[in-house]
Amino acid sequence: MAEQNSGALDGVSVRAEAIVKTYRTGSAVIHALDKVDLTVRTGEMVAIMGPSGCGKTTLLNCLSGLDDIESGRVFVEGTDIATLPDDTKTEHRARRMGFIFQFYNLLPVLSAVENVELPLLVSGTAASEARKRAMDALGIVGLTDWAVHRPAQLSGGQRQRVTIARALVNNPTIVWADEPTGDLDSHTAGEIMDLMVELNEKNGQTFVIVTHDSGVAARTDRIVRMQDGQIVGEELLEGPSGRRAVPVT
Repeated sequence: MAEQNSGALDGVSVRAEAIVKTYRTGSAVIHALDKVDLTVRTGEMVAIMGPSGCGKTTLLNCLSGLDDIESGRVFVEGTDIATLPDDTKTEHRARRMGFIFQFYNLLPVLSAVENVELPLLVSGTAASEARKRAMDALGIVGLTDWAVHRPAQLSGGQRQRVTIARALVNNPTIVWADEPTGDLDSHTAGEIMDLMVELNEKNGQTFVIVTHDSGVAARTDRIVRMQDGQIVGEELLEGPSGRRAVPVT
C-alpha cells in the first residue's frame, strides 16, 4: 500500500521532497533535478519558470508521475506516487489529473468531441456517458458548435480549448500545463489564460504551469524559478484582483 502523508489533510495537493532525476548521454551525466523540494497547496495556481534546459518540464513530469524519479518522494493528494505500480499510477493520472500541452496532442482523425471523450472511453466509461461529459466539457470552453470539427479545421486557440476540455473531462483535482500558450499569439494566449484562471477560481482546481511567458506567470498565485535542476527562488504574487488583471503580452 502506498504510504500516506499529512498532505492529504492539510490543504496540500503536491509535495516533492528532495527529488533527483538524472539523464546519461554516453559518459555525460545531466542532473535534470537536483534534490528539489516543492509544495503546492490545494487550489493554488503555480507557474514554473526558468531558462530552457533548467528542468521545468522534467519537474512537471516527475510530479505528475509521467517520469520516474531516482530518489526522493513525490506525494500527490497524500499518496507517494513513486511507490505505485505503473498500472495504478496510470489509473491515478486518468482519474485525478488533467494535462495541457503546448502542441495540443490531439488525434487528427478524430473530431473535437471524440478527442475529448477518448480518455473516458479508455478508462472504461460507457460511450453514452463519455459523449455527454465530453460535450459538457466543450461547452465549458465555448466550443459546443465545433464539436464535430477535426483539429485541422480549428484555429490554434480552438485546438488549445479542445485540449483544455480534454484535461477537464474527468473533473481532475490537479491540472498540469506545459507551455499551454507557447504556440499561440498574444491575444489568443490571453484568452486561454483567462479561461484557466476562471476554471481555477470557479472549481478550485490546482494548476501547475510551466511557462517562459512572464505575462502568463503574472496571472498565477506564485512563481517558482528554476536553474540548473534546482529551485533558486519563489515569488508570491498579490491577491486575485491585482495579479490576474495583468494582461498576457
